[in-house]
Amino acid sequence: MIQRMLHNMISSIAKSIKGDYYQLDSSIPITSVLGIAYRRFTNWARSVLRGINWKSKLFMGRDVELRNRRFIKFGHGVTLGKGVLIDGLSRDGIVLGNHVNIGDYTRLEASGTITDIGLGITIGNNSGIGSFSFIGGAGGVLIGNDVIMGQYVSFHPENHNTQLVEIPIRLQGVNRKGIIVGDNCWIGAKVTFLDGATVGKGCVIAAGAVVRGEIPPYSIAAGVPARIIKSREMDVLEIYKN
Repeated sequence: MIQRMLHNMISSIAKSIKGDYYQLDSSIPITSVLGIAYRRFTNWARSVLRGINWKSKLFMGRDVELRNRRFIKFGHGVTLGKGVLIDGLSRDGIVLGNHVNIGDYTRLEASGTITDIGLGITIGNNSGIGSFSFIGGAGGVLIGNDVIMGQYVSFHPENHNTQLVEIPIRLQGVNRKGIIVGDNCWIGAKVTFLDGATVGKGCVIAAGAVVRGEIPPYSIAAGVPARIIKSREMDVLEIYKN
């Protein structure tokens, strides 16, 4: 009885942070639930000690590094995993929406150089990126709401100019288009986004794909470079037909 009460109480607290959709699995042992609750409290306390407003309920793992913090905006209930590095220096800064989850050892760097600072990075509500990932924000990265991403995902919204063979590439400057990922997408592990990539809402990008150009909404794409192999809209039509 006591275990059930504790489980329900912790589940209710989690719902207040994550939303009504969030429900702890009833088969999790109470000892594991208490361990999770302890770690979450510790991560919240760590963020408060770092000067983050306690009302934001920011959960910060060990060894998190926040550079140029005044350029970083956190929504409610954001989680930063162990060893995360966020450098907000940019024109528009880094904006993390409500309930964003940044996996362990992931880096968000809004600028690649201080001689020409970047545009910035925005990640929408309820979106998350897996461990050991990288998001560069030089040309701007906009990730929508409800986007789930695996481990080792990377965003590179910038290209070096290479037209002049007599001048070192590093001295020829860069060009930038930016990267956009729409709402409700599923991005597999080790996907690479190149500058100019635009992914419509509801897409699935297979693990290991290299995305450039435009991927229409509700597409399933895979390969290097990523090509459309199927449409989720067609799947829906087939279901209705049957």
